[in-house]
Amino acid sequence: MNLILFGPPGAGKGTQAKRLVDGRGYVQLSTGDMLRAAKASGSELGQRVAAIMDAGALVSDAIVIELIEDALEKNRGAPGFIFDGFPRTLAQAEALDAMLAAKGQGIDLVLRLEVDEAALIARITKRFEEQGRADDNPDAFKIRLKAYSDQTAPLVPYYQGQGKMVGVDGMADMDAVSASVAAALDGVRKR
Repeated sequence: MNLILFGPPGAGKGTQAKRLVDGRGYVQLSTGDMLRAAKASGSELGQRVAAIMDAGALVSDAIVIELIEDALEKNRGAPGFIFDGFPRTLAQAEALDAMLAAKGQGIDLVLRLEVDEAALIARITKRFEEQGRADDNPDAFKIRLKAYSDQTAPLVPYYQGQGKMVGVDGMADMDAVSASVAAALDGVRKR
């Protein structure tokens, strides 16, 4: 099972990914985590990643695809993979599809956590006021939300056109969201 969790920052993707890792044994492929691990590894690829990151530049899509391909290989036999934080653009989605197709695979399901942006901003603002988490700063969060909306909007019709996108009410409580996620995953298995 190759699964993309799709939704804006704060929608609960991390929570749902953790539940799938714990409950179904899926492997979460977080591009941010993979880049940091590659940098720390000292491998040839890690040295390339470190040089790019240390220069303050963005790591190319080709290198990210290489990291994902390496992670898939290292975790061969896993019951499923969760793509977290990737793809974010149409070019990335196409590159991911091409890499998976070369392995005789594809994306099986794109779960879109649908949220109300105004309610999400209110939730983040409240969490910031209560917990003081720097990444929850409401002004910075609004910028991240706009970047998400601008960059990833083309992915919605791309995956809908492939018949792979299923919407889940991300505003429901965590257990209800998990139940909807499970139902969507089980529906794919029956195809």
